[in-house]
Amino acid sequence: MDKTLNVAIIGQGRSGRDIHGAYFRSDANTRYKVVAVVDEIEYRRERAKEEYGCDVYADYRELFGRTDIDLVVNSTFSYQHVPVSIDLLEHGFNVISEKPFAKSYEDGCRAILAARKAGKMLDVFQQSRFAPYYTRIRQVLASGVLGDIIQINICFNGFARRWDWQTSMKYGGGNVRNTGPHPLDQAMDLLGFPEDVCVFSKLATVNTAGDAEDYAKIILTVPGKPLIDVEISSCDCYTPWLYRISGSRGCLRANMNHLEMRYFNPETAKPLTQIMEPLRDENGYPKYCSEKLDWTELSEDIQGTSFNTAVEKYYDMIYRHLTDGAPLEITPEQVLTQLKVIDKIHAQNPLPIFE
Repeated sequence: MDKTLNVAIIGQGRSGRDIHGAYFRSDANTRYKVVAVVDEIEYRRERAKEEYGCDVYADYRELFGRTDIDLVVNSTFSYQHVPVSIDLLEHGFNVISEKPFAKSYEDGCRAILAARKAGKMLDVFQQSRFAPYYTRIRQVLASGVLGDIIQINICFNGFARRWDWQTSMKYGGGNVRNTGPHPLDQAMDLLGFPEDVCVFSKLATVNTAGDAEDYAKIILTVPGKPLIDVEISSCDCYTPWLYRISGSRGCLRANMNHLEMRYFNPETAKPLTQIMEPLRDENGYPKYCSEKLDWTELSEDIQGTSFNTAVEKYYDMIYRHLTDGAPLEITPEQVLTQLKVIDKIHAQNPLPIFE
């Protein structure tokens, strides 16, 4: 029988309760037990006591001294992620930090150094790396059927007006730090987590009550790699495909539950030979340079989402690491490369900040 790991969750908001907590309360979870929940809001503590049958606290520091907790999930406000994670690590806890990992590259480095000094695990909840749609896209790219990839478009778009704390720069909000860690993590993975990336970006604050951006266009380039165009917009009524990939032999488009692609076999296609003389048809009239390729077309549905299958796979990874010492497939060092990009984005787009 598998060992049960005891978990404490800090925060019972959308992430702490509705993502992490939802997994721990689900039938898919057979290895973790929530033994403590921390939230400063009383009704959330009372609800957590009923839902998990666990101890509840108003302050995470009330966990200090407990020796029965194997893992703490840090689902505090974004700006609290690093200071709370470091405090937990220094008091002997293994920690999963919600995204964004940190407000800056330097803060992320501080958290990693604290984990190394304490000899404890620190990881970042970038579960979309295990999302079924992304796993399938990686399989297609690895197969080579699309040929040399020239461009990858990633669009996490929709139309929404917002007025909660995620609209505040002071609280670490905005589309880049809130939604952005998912497409940016995938983009950096596709680029091989390079230490230095050329970044062009534009941010705007359009339909929000706060000072944080709700529109972001981010173009990433690395020598020898495809150009990646990331868009995270709350100003798009006509939601596009999540992914569009252009290659020398074909193209792919996908959203979270469906994938389509079209490609040709270069071995059966007519060889490309450059002709410099004007082209003409059989009657001698001018002819446009065109051909009919024998396309292979595929359309398939994708089962599972970022909020069930991906979460389960993420926690399977954490379990193997904590019980068997298996290496983490998602590491905070990888996420540091994302933080460098986010720092560049905000440096290129200084936004007016409300008090």
